[in-house]
Amino acid sequence: MSGGLIALLDDVAAMARMAASSADDIAAAAGRASAKAAGVVVDDAAVTPQYVRGVTPARELPIIKKIAFGSLRNKLVFILPVALILSQFVPWLLTPILMLGGAYLCFEGAEKVWGKLRGHHAEKEEPSVLQGPEAEKKVVSGAITTDLILSAEIMVISLNEVADQPFLPRAIILVVVAIGITVLVYGAVGLLVKMDDIGLALTARESRATQRTGRLLVAAMPRVLDLISVVGTFAMLWVGGHILLVGMDELGFHAIYAPVHSLEEAAHHVAVVGAALSWLAGTVSSLILGFILGSALAGAVHLLPFARLRGHRARESAFGVTARRSGGCRSARRRS
Repeated sequence: MSGGLIALLDDVAAMARMAASSADDIAAAAGRASAKAAGVVVDDAAVTPQYVRGVTPARELPIIKKIAFGSLRNKLVFILPVALILSQFVPWLLTPILMLGGAYLCFEGAEKVWGKLRGHHAEKEEPSVLQGPEAEKKVVSGAITTDLILSAEIMVISLNEVADQPFLPRAIILVVVAIGITVLVYGAVGLLVKMDDIGLALTARESRATQRTGRLLVAAMPRVLDLISVVGTFAMLWVGGHILLVGMDELGFHAIYAPVHSLEEAAHHVAVVGAALSWLAGTVSSLILGFILGSALAGAVHLLPFARLRGHRARESAFGVTARRSGGCRSARRRS
């Protein structure tokens, strides 16, 4: 009897070790998949704060919460099942779909760069708080619709990293990625939009050092938001260019990827800093390719009859100006 009990405990312990090992593998794979989607994640975090422009401080976090739940629904209910079916039955479609997403990233990134160089600004819109109770619903609905595109890119990029996994682990990994990235993005956005509130609260404390810290936060937030916007734009070009570069190579078009790979290999052999130089060479090459292709796509769109639709989307993407207005106006309003 005791021997059978010991054997059973050994089996339970072995199963527990296997489960722990599987959990570690899934966590590691989810981490790798999430890292590959970094460019889209940064852009998502950069764009989202515009949706609370002109909103009263008490409604900022509730609106972001609604958008976050809508984003999670996009990923888990709409995108994930389609992505899993494609990866299971027509996996050869993943690379072309991924390249379409990469082209879209390059297009968006190049548009933002050219818009900045030409001095185009977002049109000033009436704050939603002054438009009535239905305005908030419109803002949330529009944000969730825009998020659908970004979420699709995130999930397809992540899926491409775990396409060799069996179906069930693949599904679990993508669920972990969807939840983790959503929490990360919208948690960061919530912190960003409330940072000037935190700063204003600190300025009311008795300590002079705390007051200085609060004033520094209030003054710095518009610049921080602008910096995030710039980083997001370059991340889009880099990630989009890299997706297209690797995708073309996988589809048999090696003419562009070959010299970039040779440059990475040459840089890798440099003593001490070889690994960093190799990464930099690949990143800069991807960024340049992304900007060139994105500029070509943006130029083509300008020539199309429905190019006027681009103006509306460009206004939504012009986060830098919006954030600057938003941060300055909200801080000034609260101080008054």
